[in-house]
Amino acid sequence: MSTSRRAIRLLAGIGLVLVGLLAGIWATLLLDEDPPPRPSARIVKQVDEARGPSTVVDSGRQGPPTPASLGDRFRRVAEQVRKAVVSIRVQAEEAEGGPHDFFDRPPRRQNLGSGVLISPDGYIVTNNHVIEGAAAIQVRLTDKRQFDARIVGTDEATDLAVIKIDGPSDFPVLPIGRSDDVQVGDWVVAVGNPFRLTSTVTAGIVSALGRQLQIIEDQFRIENFIQTDAAINPGNSGGALVNLNGELIGINTAIASRTGAYEGYGFAIPSGLMERVVTDLLEYGEMKRGYLGVSIQEVDGDRADEVGLDTIHGVYIAGVRSGSAADRAGIRRGDIVEAVGGQPVDAPNELQSVVAMRRPGDRVDVRVWREGESRTLEVRLMGEDTPAYQNWLSDRRSSPRLRPAPDSSRSQPQPDSTAATVVPIEPWGVGLRSVREPEQNRYGVERGAYVAYVDQGRPAAEAGLPRDVVITAVDDTPVEAPADVRTHLRNADAPVLVEVRRPDGTSAFYEIQ
Repeated sequence: MSTSRRAIRLLAGIGLVLVGLLAGIWATLLLDEDPPPRPSARIVKQVDEARGPSTVVDSGRQGPPTPASLGDRFRRVAEQVRKAVVSIRVQAEEAEGGPHDFFDRPPRRQNLGSGVLISPDGYIVTNNHVIEGAAAIQVRLTDKRQFDARIVGTDEATDLAVIKIDGPSDFPVLPIGRSDDVQVGDWVVAVGNPFRLTSTVTAGIVSALGRQLQIIEDQFRIENFIQTDAAINPGNSGGALVNLNGELIGINTAIASRTGAYEGYGFAIPSGLMERVVTDLLEYGEMKRGYLGVSIQEVDGDRADEVGLDTIHGVYIAGVRSGSAADRAGIRRGDIVEAVGGQPVDAPNELQSVVAMRRPGDRVDVRVWREGESRTLEVRLMGEDTPAYQNWLSDRRSSPRLRPAPDSSRSQPQPDSTAATVVPIEPWGVGLRSVREPEQNRYGVERGAYVAYVDQGRPAAEAGLPRDVVITAVDDTPVEAPADVRTHLRNADAPVLVEVRRPDGTSAFYEIQ
């Protein structure tokens, strides 16, 4: 064989070897290529003072469910959640001066609600209005175990409270989800104890976010509710709103209804705010809030034009307290707050909620619009014990908009209300009179019972019923005059649901013992 042929064969062999090597390398790369990314696991903290933070792994979202798989999902969530939602029964003594029994003992009233176990050793979160004024609290689990509970801490501004039951440290708990991830249209499940029906499960979707209802009787109220069409009724207060991973995303708090029962509008406190409040209640017994020290208003079209905004956004600074955190940072009256800590704010309640998530001493960047441009100012939040806030907070908390303290005197009737026309309703501690022509025009009603005064420390005041409203219905029964309320109460042996018309034309509901 010639030398040239040997060379050709040698080169051909080397070529085949190289092709084989390249093919092997290529196959290896294909086999070693990472698989498609799977939904990342999310670790969620649970509030557990005794054991420290524990974790729950979320397997992540799945693809579009079939009707059968969605039904299975709801069943699994219901089974998981029901065990951690408890029934709360509250007994509270009436204040001195109320009716007494034969042995001169003040009668007790009962309040029913729900709560959510958030730690294996028995810490429960609920609404403040569920346990407010409690002389005794009893908690019942779905397995029928019953425990006496004590109050750990309350926060009126958010209507949240933490109570504690003592027992074996193996209570079922709910993992706390991220309410910031909740979107309109998400499926949700509500669990509670409406109408004395224990462990009731309803389903719906998230209807809206960031709702402000002005139902919390506190001048510094923080309202940023999740709205849902999952059925929520009296007794659901303090219960759980969860996502389809069985994570707690809200505490059911209120309904909007003309009948007092479900009409498609339920509201829950977001779990992010709840976790912030609960952490402070466990550590301090109260919520430690940082304050900007400003008065705020909504930005409308006229205001946006006035300050030169291209779009309607932000929150208007109507006033700045001298020496406050905002004052020291250079925030001025007339500024438009556009964002706090990088989070845009477009309504007063959004600004309040963002600031409420921080404590005194925290530093936060506040972006404001001033004189045609945006600028960022660093604010060091200050607490209520700051001297600059003392008189300011005291004045605002004594505002007539707030529910007076239990030892306050009777609120005075309107000038046109005389003793001869006001009908006292002793079981509630209120004075009612017929609706006159000025109220008919002001409230948009033809008939009803005008609330002329409310005795503090009595059932109506404890339920939050204000004066200067018109009672239009009691337990779905229309009210045309004060006598209708008195007649209804003669046969009532349970809490009464009262519908009222406010001066602004909106309706509100109060459950009065």
